[in-house]
Amino acid sequence: MNRQTLSLIAGATALAAVTGFATLSAPDASGGETTAKAAAQLPVQRTSLLCPQPSTSDLAETAYTAFTPATEGTDGKGGAELVAAGGGGKGDDGGKGKAAKPVIEVKEPGKPVADSTDGGDSPALIGTAEGKFAPGWTVQETTEVAAGTGRGLLGVNCAAPDTEFWFPGASTAAGRTDYVHLVNPDDSAAVVDIELFGKDGALKSTVGDGITVQPRAGEPVLLSTLATAKEADLTVHVNVRSGRVAAAVQALDDKQGGDWLSAAADPAGTLVLPGIPKDATSVTLVAYAPGETDADLKLRLASPNGSITPAGNETLHVKGGMTATADLGDITRGEPGSLILTPTGRSVPVVAGLRVVRGKGAGQETAFIPATRPVGARATVADNRAKGTTLALTAPTGVAEVKVTASAGSGGGEATTKTFKIKAGTTQNVDMPAPSGLKGTYALTVESTSGAPVYASRTLESKLDDIPAFTIQTLPDDRGMVAVPKARQDLSIMQR
Repeated sequence: MNRQTLSLIAGATALAAVTGFATLSAPDASGGETTAKAAAQLPVQRTSLLCPQPSTSDLAETAYTAFTPATEGTDGKGGAELVAAGGGGKGDDGGKGKAAKPVIEVKEPGKPVADSTDGGDSPALIGTAEGKFAPGWTVQETTEVAAGTGRGLLGVNCAAPDTEFWFPGASTAAGRTDYVHLVNPDDSAAVVDIELFGKDGALKSTVGDGITVQPRAGEPVLLSTLATAKEADLTVHVNVRSGRVAAAVQALDDKQGGDWLSAAADPAGTLVLPGIPKDATSVTLVAYAPGETDADLKLRLASPNGSITPAGNETLHVKGGMTATADLGDITRGEPGSLILTPTGRSVPVVAGLRVVRGKGAGQETAFIPATRPVGARATVADNRAKGTTLALTAPTGVAEVKVTASAGSGGGEATTKTFKIKAGTTQNVDMPAPSGLKGTYALTVESTSGAPVYASRTLESKLDDIPAFTIQTLPDDRGMVAVPKARQDLSIMQR
């Protein structure tokens, strides 16, 4: 085989690699159609989700729920499972380690699978879904802790690995014990930098640089070990130097319970924080402006009857590189609401989150709402229950219509679907019936059908003695569909 033939083969192989799922085809000898065609929207073929170590408390009771909505265009193959971090299994790079017994294995799309564990020894989990189980795959980790620091209900959507995360709302103040949990899904170590930003800028720290997360392992990092300053409201920035991880902040309070703080949406000039409970007794906005440019934000509350400006908190000035806060008190006044942040003038990217408290005195409990992406084509949240589940929808810019599906239950029941119209500038707690004949837990899937963008969150409540235990998860687009361009063979690449 001569050098020219080898070069042609190598070039074609390289082209196949960079175009992913695109199909190589012979060029049109007639020199016919040259107009570029729109990329096809196809289901993703592989999804990774990582769950942090749920708790170190011996009193912890943790439930895991995994779910994949049925998606058109998928074939009949694939699978989805969660295995303990450090337990081997198939890595995201396709490498095969020692086989590990799955903690959870999904059998069919459209039906959730649930399992539980007790105590403080449960590890982080590494999950992979392929084929028909990949598009929209969702895993919820919910932990109930009866007593001690952070007692209450803690919930988190297990997250996909990435290289950068923002967490406005963390703390190193007395009475708070906050951890950044990092989980590495790959077969090589990841190197991570963690920065903390307070009201005066970056907190001095050297130990946050170059943190190594071992292959297929979880690593909790106590924030108070990264800086000596005690600050009530911090923004945590996780930046991955090499490899990739999933990250979440576990915020535990001595008196106000605790919850997981999921990563906020990427920095943007306009942000939406959906689904503040109607009985919130205290709401605090935490915002951070990356870089050196100050941001001025207008605050609006989207209530069931329209948008209003909170009295005394019409605007918020955020200095570049610093964290700013606004005490919004009991802003909802007995009605559900969503906070909308928009620039007063020049648009400057910011990240933001809300710390929400319910209850009073010794019966207080805390949850967090990060700024989030819109529902988009479809979004799903798992571990919904017959009682204590509230779905909040908001359409900040215009009228919108969505279709909501309550799946079959993990132990039985039939799915049900209902359509809702959301008025412009409002938030609605939708009256979604649970699946008929429900046994176990179910998933809620929201699909945008027409109109303006919709943002959503789910509140899950559980009575814990006299404490109104609760947790809130947002519903961003599941990104189950990807644009795949149509490609054809172009051997002229060998001459460039």
